[in-house]
Amino acid sequence: MSPDTRHSHLATLWEEIADLEHSLRYVDAAGYRTRVLDIAGAAPDAQTVVLASGTSGHIEAWTQNVRALAEAGFRVVGYDYPGHGHTSLADHPLEIRDYEEHLLALLDALELDRVHLAGESLGGWLALKFAPKHPERLRTVILSAPGGRVVGEPGLDRTQSVSARAVSEPTFENVRKRLQVVIHDPENITDELVRVRQAVYSRDGFSMANVSALREPERRWRNRVTDDDFAAVPVPALMVWTDNEPTGDEAEGARLCALIPDGQYLLIRGAAHWPQWEGAAEFNAAAVAFLHKHA
Repeated sequence: MSPDTRHSHLATLWEEIADLEHSLRYVDAAGYRTRVLDIAGAAPDAQTVVLASGTSGHIEAWTQNVRALAEAGFRVVGYDYPGHGHTSLADHPLEIRDYEEHLLALLDALELDRVHLAGESLGGWLALKFAPKHPERLRTVILSAPGGRVVGEPGLDRTQSVSARAVSEPTFENVRKRLQVVIHDPENITDELVRVRQAVYSRDGFSMANVSALREPERRWRNRVTDDDFAAVPVPALMVWTDNEPTGDEAEGARLCALIPDGQYLLIRGAAHWPQWEGAAEFNAAAVAFLHKHA
């Protein structure tokens, strides 16, 4: 595929939001200067969808979803975790309680009472832990290939080595290889996505050790997601899985969803660990229908 036509089916973040009323700003949340993308809803009292990304991720992981959610009438808020994206750096290894405290502080800073929380990978892990503790702050959760379970992951060592190389030598190709860990079809990796992550990994003081601390066995076990966590989700949940999910097959995704008291299952084919990106059309349609049902 030529450079001119490659990725032509995938829009850039700017293309997705250029004609929508939005702001990109920084707010203080739990002491972190937090980058926030805020896309206005169709009405002043529009309900809000908060987007939470994966480990070492950033707002741009939701590029293919923000417009569909906004055009469905929702206010859309994307943000970068501590140490991630362009939020101020973390000075210690981050655990789930750090992400929970930061999210709670962000909701307070933005004066958001109850939100729909959509999380992919680490974001789903966060949603699973946050929801039972703060059910009064949530309307629903969308779990997009949620992480946090302790399973046999043969690709974990490779993921860590590829991530380390992408940070120590953040060349275009090294960062692209890091994204190939989560995106099934390399043709679905846009140049913009690679450039954005290059910029993040090149930040002075960026620490993959701090943002990926939950990969360490002891820390991961302490913060792990169990079947009981799925069973404890107190709000309606849309569980999104794929046919190439590295942490479990299609049957495992369905099993986990069945544990949720009010769970709905969506299987996206031809995707790996970023269903919201690789299966955007299907994901967006299901997410909008789910959110409208529970709005």
